[in-house]
Amino acid sequence: MRKFFLLLALFPATMGFAQKKAKSPKKVKVEKIAATITEAELKAHLYVIAGAEMEGRETATEGQRKAAAYIEQHFKSIGLLPGNNGSYQQTFPVFRDSLINASLTVNGKAFDLNKDFQPTLQLTRPGSQYFSEVVFAGHGIVDSDAGIDDYGSIDVKGKAVLLLDGAPSSYKTTKRGWRAPNGLYGKYNNAMSKGASAIIIIGNGFPRQALQPNGNMYTNLYADKQPASLFTVSTDLATAIVGEGLKDMIAKGKDAAIAPAVFKANTMLELQKKVSQLESTNVLGYIEGSDKKDEWLILTAHYDHLGKRGDVIYYGADDDGSGTVGIMEIAEAFAMARAGGNGPRRNVLVMAVSGEEKGLWGSEYFSENSPVPMDKVTADLNIDMIGRVDTERKSADTLNYIYVVGDDKLSTELKPISEMVNKKYVKLSLDYKYNDPADPNQIYFRSDHFNFARKGVPVIFYYDGMLQADYHKPTDTPDKINYKLLKKRADLVFYTAWEMANRDNMIKRDLELPAMAR
Repeated sequence: MRKFFLLLALFPATMGFAQKKAKSPKKVKVEKIAATITEAELKAHLYVIAGAEMEGRETATEGQRKAAAYIEQHFKSIGLLPGNNGSYQQTFPVFRDSLINASLTVNGKAFDLNKDFQPTLQLTRPGSQYFSEVVFAGHGIVDSDAGIDDYGSIDVKGKAVLLLDGAPSSYKTTKRGWRAPNGLYGKYNNAMSKGASAIIIIGNGFPRQALQPNGNMYTNLYADKQPASLFTVSTDLATAIVGEGLKDMIAKGKDAAIAPAVFKANTMLELQKKVSQLESTNVLGYIEGSDKKDEWLILTAHYDHLGKRGDVIYYGADDDGSGTVGIMEIAEAFAMARAGGNGPRRNVLVMAVSGEEKGLWGSEYFSENSPVPMDKVTADLNIDMIGRVDTERKSADTLNYIYVVGDDKLSTELKPISEMVNKKYVKLSLDYKYNDPADPNQIYFRSDHFNFARKGVPVIFYYDGMLQADYHKPTDTPDKINYKLLKKRADLVFYTAWEMANRDNMIKRDLELPAMAR
């Protein structure tokens, strides 16, 4: 799939991709360099990245390692230099729990795992906890803006807290996006902030299916303080703590807040688990700059996806195979230009990150352990899904758009550059729907670019939208990608990157990091 004939036509001064300054280089128009990004090669790469052999590329699995090896080999073959202190991969630790045993007793009565209760493995540390009383705090909602605190004046530091699921109809939520305070983890965090040692949520659906032997992966095994344990329990078990009056409380709680109370109940929570250490990697290579080698432009896309569920593969062709192959082709365009003596002035680091689906793990690790100085990074251009069409778009530009997020944040220079480049070269419709601070999806905070933004690096995020029939489903396959549109969107990122890599000055940082809307 290498472009040898095109390379010879465009760059007669060199015969390969090695990053050495060519003799008597021939300047080539940037449009000809962009033309080396082809639908055919995007498609060829994507059928590998989102193929069955990669098994959905779940973080810290064999499929993810195969995908990393494929991307690394591509970076080597086009002449990128290793981006992590002599290595093409940056390894970060991942942890996973295996359940050994769990038990819960109230006043000496033992309840059954899965029938009456389930622990959350990731949050609950091994060991036993014994409480002589339990604080019942209703829905457990804390909202200073609305003047709501379901804990009242009760001090729950070091205690067990029992909470209802959901929220009363009298509680009027505002647009809070994807982290509503009345969700399970919102309740957990509220109780944690008040110092609770154990949180018990009264849940539905008991008896439940047995917990999987292996729990969720996570990266925060070590913490400055131990998190509270988290158990979900049946109404019957909760009644053993509170008494028969619980049913009336639950009925009342559908419409109104409930006053907190303390109940005497000898309650023992116990968990035994094994913690296994795994690992995952970011894959990174760079094109060396010419006269501005102390400055960097970074291009990112996440190559991980959801993996397998049993024998069913979640292929992740658009999410984010499309972004991954996009930066692979953009990297090749820059490398070919560099090989022909037309390379960028700044270093261009191209990085495929993993762990995005788990919680932006790879980009977070990079931002905290960066091999390049973050104050010397002019911008990060991040791609997450650029191969499909938002099914809710009904306008005439449906096949000629891209959602753009973050170009008006951190720098007043980003948006003018982005729009100038698009108008000059690509002429896509730039849609700012998800850039609205009031948008409930809060996309600016939800992909890998944010880990650069929080370090002060200006960012632009490119996105095709979340409203697709195949989003996060096994049916997100390479045959459903619009390759013509994928190429055009990749062109926009390339042209924008070319402009930023060759400007006289780094992008200004003259705006403050915005806060997530509530």
